[in-house]
Amino acid sequence: MQPTGETTTESIGDRRPSSRTRWDATDLSLVAVFAALIAALAIVPGIPVGPLGVPITLQTLGVMLAGVVLGPARGTAAVLLYLAAGLIGLPVFSGFSGGFGVLAGPSAGYLLAFPLAALVAGAFARLILRGSARFRTGLLFLGCLAASLLTIHPLGIAGLMVNAGLPLREAVIVDAAYLPGDVVKNVLAAILAVSVHRAFPRLLGGRGR
Repeated sequence: MQPTGETTTESIGDRRPSSRTRWDATDLSLVAVFAALIAALAIVPGIPVGPLGVPITLQTLGVMLAGVVLGPARGTAAVLLYLAAGLIGLPVFSGFSGGFGVLAGPSAGYLLAFPLAALVAGAFARLILRGSARFRTGLLFLGCLAASLLTIHPLGIAGLMVNAGLPLREAVIVDAAYLPGDVVKNVLAAILAVSVHRAFPRLLGGRGR
């Protein structure tokens, strides 16, 4: 017996966005847009902190936004595209810098942690936004903060130890100066992400078919 049109329509409408296995032009465009957003935030003048002068920048705001708005896969891809553009020489890093030379600097660990941060933040966001609508802003903030503490700060400390020759205790002290700024940026990322997902509720998993 032929299925009714109503049944067919219902089955299509019930498909979750996460069932998609391939990206389309919209997905690739979103990846490119968020890579450009991170680059734009990176060129906003930073605030040098500590004896090494590693600046507080808005890069991490863009990284977290990529993860919590696009999800773990596309968010990570956006950050990787941004890093690739900088490493091939485009001046998209803080202070209009670029090239592989940045990997010898004290901020190398922070840069290399960005894709992992977007991945973790995006994974948390997907879990949070699939659940109850209550306390989403606070939970997204905690997810972003957890992603930062699990990835950016440990790898940042490792970079300070390797490239700047700091002992662990001094590297931790230098890194601690960035925590207050991270809290503020993660609050902003959570607020912006909730607004975006309220306007585009299916964005995190991609467009439905």
